[in-house]
Amino acid sequence: MNIYQSVLQKLNSGEKIVLVACMKNDGGRRFFSEKHYYTEADITAPGFGGQLAKNVYEGINQSLATGEIKIIENQESDVIIVEPFFPQPQLIVLGGGHIAKPLTEFAARLGFLVIVVDDRLSFANSKRFPTAGKVICESFAKCFDLLKLNAYAYIVIVTRGHRHDMDCLRSALKNQWKYLGMIGSRRRVKSITEQLMMEGYSPEVLAKINAPIGLEIGAVTPDEIAISILAQIISFRRLQDPRQGRNSPQVNWTEFDRDVIEELAQARCDKKALVTVIATKGSVPRKAGAKMIVWPDGRILGSIGGGCSEARVTQTALDVILQGGYMVQDIDMTGSIAEDEGMVCGGIMKVLIESIADDNLAKKQGS
Repeated sequence: MNIYQSVLQKLNSGEKIVLVACMKNDGGRRFFSEKHYYTEADITAPGFGGQLAKNVYEGINQSLATGEIKIIENQESDVIIVEPFFPQPQLIVLGGGHIAKPLTEFAARLGFLVIVVDDRLSFANSKRFPTAGKVICESFAKCFDLLKLNAYAYIVIVTRGHRHDMDCLRSALKNQWKYLGMIGSRRRVKSITEQLMMEGYSPEVLAKINAPIGLEIGAVTPDEIAISILAQIISFRRLQDPRQGRNSPQVNWTEFDRDVIEELAQARCDKKALVTVIATKGSVPRKAGAKMIVWPDGRILGSIGGGCSEARVTQTALDVILQGGYMVQDIDMTGSIAEDEGMVCGGIMKVLIESIADDNLAKKQGS
């Protein structure tokens, strides 16, 4: 199993990961001496870091806490990149009706792994929801047995009836999630809340349900309602305690290009280069963590922002494929350079370009 297979497996199970890569420059020969990953459980365990340098240990903990890539100059010829990976947020849409369609489409564009559930085969199918990661046809009472919920799950209840809403809420309240919202009139929401309280659910638990769902923006059409729901979900993802008015940012999530990670996890025996944005300054199209793969024939998967700047990085990547090792390149998007390329950005990105082969993907988890 290569390291990206392991990383993807851990992320799919809802775990945070930190990938630590040691880069060496030995007389002009640049190469990765090792790559290790650590889960959040590893990092927080007693005794972790006993064999690590102090600045590396601190960098790993800071990266996990802040969600930021850390670049550590350990020795004159060593540079260590500490990169956090957080699980892709899941959007669980319970109900496949008219609101679910735009909700699924918009959420997929926002980077959510969307799962749609309905108990009717005519509604629960991939033709109706082509952008969903998974579509499940199952009763609302039983579907939670098929869902692997974690702390990054956002649950939206948009079923067609009171009974189904109750089934979803009862199951959801027994699970882990980041956000739980239910559509319905205030009268319907009040009736459901009162019934759940009679069943023994505490007011504190029920208060965590966002119902009626979405931000109050006067939404009327299915598309508008979907936008109001996703706006509320984004506030829960990006801000601390949005319902309490405390709008300080949460942890900075690095960019997550799932297609790129999945391709790396395939461990195909072909030459390619991996490009990763490792630092940014000012206004740039992608944040640190954004990735793309470049193949010798010029094909790419993923993006670090597009434009002529990306084309220059692609050319460098082709050289790295031929020479092996790695290079670090700055992309200047300031002043006249950005203007000439028609970009509204005005910042600088530092990118790591590395040759990828099975031998530098096969490092195991660090101890």
